[in-house]
Amino acid sequence: MSEPHTTLDRPKLTFAQKCRTMRGQQIICTLVFLFVPLILLFTFTYLPFFKMVQFSFYDRDYLRVRSFVGLRNYLDVFSRSDCFQALKLSLYYMVGSVVQISLALLFATILSFKARGSRFFRGALYFPCLICGIAVGFIFKFFLNPGFVLDTLLGWIGITNTPNWLENQAINNIVLVCCSLWKYIGQNIVLFIGAIASVDPVLYEAADLDGANAWQRFKSIIIPSIRTIVVLNLILSISGALSVFEMPYVVTNGTFGTSTYFVVMNKLAHTDMKVGLASAMAVVLLAIIVVVTIIQKLVEKWLDYRENRPRDYGVSAKEAAK
Repeated sequence: MSEPHTTLDRPKLTFAQKCRTMRGQQIICTLVFLFVPLILLFTFTYLPFFKMVQFSFYDRDYLRVRSFVGLRNYLDVFSRSDCFQALKLSLYYMVGSVVQISLALLFATILSFKARGSRFFRGALYFPCLICGIAVGFIFKFFLNPGFVLDTLLGWIGITNTPNWLENQAINNIVLVCCSLWKYIGQNIVLFIGAIASVDPVLYEAADLDGANAWQRFKSIIIPSIRTIVVLNLILSISGALSVFEMPYVVTNGTFGTSTYFVVMNKLAHTDMKVGLASAMAVVLLAIIVVVTIIQKLVEKWLDYRENRPRDYGVSAKEAAK
């Protein structure tokens, strides 16, 4: 008779011994790389956000809580003249963001194909993005002040009766929008150039064989192929338009009707010490950005549906089956 088969049980490892094994070290590394970023994200992003929402229901400064006011801070955001005027001023920058996307798409399309000096212009258009926003603000502050660079250049060509670019409330916000456009258009151009480079060249060859001109190639090939990047750039530009701060704060310090939403929020929080009201303004701004983003995504889906929906060519399904 054969002896019964016996198996030796493996000795149980202690927790310290398991940690020294290859599998244990892999698990430890995974947990460390997972939890450390999550802890940092919660500590410096989500926790301050929740505290900001809590502050928005109180009349308080940074150190003292005066009283619980409920929704009064939110009502003040839409009833105070400075807050509501700042919201209306955001329309200037939203229109400017649409112009910025359009110009960026035009320049990116031109520079994506063989053009003389395209490499130089790519670098030149992107260069403003590398400059600190505060530095750009000081550059335009001296450039636009009466009697400085811009007035001197215009004087050389015979234009002497120039307005005060920063104090004239009919044009100063438009001027600041143009300054922001110069600063950030390079980022949009780079994204568009990368997206256009990913378009299949076979589509251009087929369009050339069909005799399509440049506008037809742009409308029928480039735009449909990079629609996702266009929507992404539009969302980023409009979100940035709602939260403009550096240019009006540095160039005009928010005077002469140039106080944007963030400039007013900064004044209320750090000068007037109305932290509760400033927190309510931040929550309202977040809600506006979320709503605008949802509307843009719905419009994108609607356009996709219109483009991809089945066409009715006058033949019923039964007739087509026959």
